[in-house]
Amino acid sequence: QVQLVESGGGLVQAGGSLRLSCAASGRTFSNYVMGWFRQAPGKEREFVAVITRSGENTYSADSVKGRFTISRGNAKNTVSLQMNSLKPEDTAVYYCAAARTYYSGSYYYTENAYDYWGQGTQVTVSS
Repeated sequence: QVQLVESGGGLVQAGGSLRLSCAASGRTFSNYVMGWFRQAPGKEREFVAVITRSGENTYSADSVKGRFTISRGNAKNTVSLQMNSLKPEDTAVYYCAAARTYYSGSYYYTENAYDYWGQGTQVTVSS
């Protein structure tokens, strides 16, 4: 069982930056692939970024590539999402998620790969 708690959301102007953090409970954090998703009002939840267990590999959605960076600290049981050059269309509730099962890479771009979810943190980007 893993409990995930996001923090760091808020209101920022377009072009600004935010850093989201996700704190995980449990002693086996390094066994989980970690992902970030987001859900804008009236839209379905969508994949943002994923990081492998060791942190060696990361993958991001095309919409955030070059602007958002996912990272993790296994010693501190945290995963972060550094968001730069924010746009109004980045406005959403952001969720971190943990996957315990190994899948082929692209399956982690879907919600079904993940077993545990945080409660979400709101990010609002004003124009």
